[in-house]
Amino acid sequence: MNSSTKKILKTTLPLLLGGFLVWYSLSKISINILIGYFKEANYSWIFLGLFFGILSHLSRAYRWKFMLEPIGFKPKYTNSVLAVLVGYLVNLAIPRAGEVSRALVLTNYEEVPFEKGFGTIVAERIADLIMMLSIMLITLFVQYDFIYELLTKNFNPVKIIIGLAILILGFYILTSFVKKATSGFLLKIKTFIAGLVEGVTSIFKMKNKWAFIFHTVFIWAMYVAMFWATIPAINGLNVPFGGILIGFIAGGFAIAATNGGVGLYPIAVASALALFGVLEEPATAFGWIMWTAQTAMIIIFGGLAFLFLPIYNKNK
Repeated sequence: MNSSTKKILKTTLPLLLGGFLVWYSLSKISINILIGYFKEANYSWIFLGLFFGILSHLSRAYRWKFMLEPIGFKPKYTNSVLAVLVGYLVNLAIPRAGEVSRALVLTNYEEVPFEKGFGTIVAERIADLIMMLSIMLITLFVQYDFIYELLTKNFNPVKIIIGLAILILGFYILTSFVKKATSGFLLKIKTFIAGLVEGVTSIFKMKNKWAFIFHTVFIWAMYVAMFWATIPAINGLNVPFGGILIGFIAGGFAIAATNGGVGLYPIAVASALALFGVLEEPATAFGWIMWTAQTAMIIIFGGLAFLFLPIYNKNK
């Protein structure tokens, strides 16, 4: 398979998958009923959620400077914000391409070498991964009884213990092979893990590490707040805090798996909320309203950022 075919498949397959998931999700709820939920939604709560989302983007752009300053670059904050927004917009079309476009914006308008700008974005993603894992851990503690009951109700406890033992043993064996790897796929894993460790330790070595950590926590707190604030938009939708966390995590994985979570986001969120007794119809409607609000924000602000970049940097 040549490189051009691979590129076409990387672009078309996610779009086809997204189209199928949209069809599948809409098969769970009538279009007319879904439109009714959109009409009856309380948009004050939706706009509050979007406000939290905008704050997270502004904070992400500000956090970026703490990664760029140690390598000798101080880009204009406006350009950093515009680069972040353009990156989110590009990610809707081509997964993970947003990081590349974000680095290219600073290369074009702030003369930051692409490889250095992209390297800082990768380091940021490591911090974001740690935050996602932290939220999952918090959810495990907050909803321990619920998760334990759910697992024991649907799975044999003995099988769970055996499965965990196999996972631990397998992880130990894989780690042993990875440590000794000198070539091939295992060496790539070894290099990747080494990069993760280096990225994490570099955060604690930077000059403004506490400011960086604060903004990282703030960004993810705003993500959760955006999800939480949108729930009251649907009248009568009551979700406990644990359900909010699990729904947020499910939505996060959906966004990572497809182009901006198209099609999959409503399915994942509805499935998560169903665990807490939320009816399928309002849960699916909430998923669509949440996804539509986020996507509209990215398209509008990302599009404006794309148009405003050359105007703001007209001297370049």
